[in-house]
Amino acid sequence: QVQLVESGGGLVQPGGSLRLSCAASGIIFSLSDMRWYRQAPGKERELVALITRTGAITNYADSVKGRFTISRDNVRKTVYLQMISLKPEDTAVYYCNTRVNKVDFWGQGTQVTVSS
Repeated sequence: QVQLVESGGGLVQPGGSLRLSCAASGIIFSLSDMRWYRQAPGKERELVALITRTGAITNYADSVKGRFTISRDNVRKTVYLQMISLKPEDTAVYYCNTRVNKVDFWGQGTQVTVSS
């Protein structure tokens, strides 16, 4: 049974930082590409960042390039999203995602709110 459990969200002021974590189980983590998505109220879910199985390749949405960093620890079976210089428009529920045999699996999401 695939499980993805996010943590690390919260309320932060503009310009602040947060680090999200996603702990995975039920998958061969070291063989799994991992992604972070986000969904703001009234908007579609969007891909924020992805990292390949070895961590050799990462990609980011244009809106977060230079501010967000995705990384992974294959021993801890955890993927991270380090977010700096946060903006109010980064406010959203952030979801961890992986794909197994073309089936998408999602965590429950963690709320990030950027507000003064």
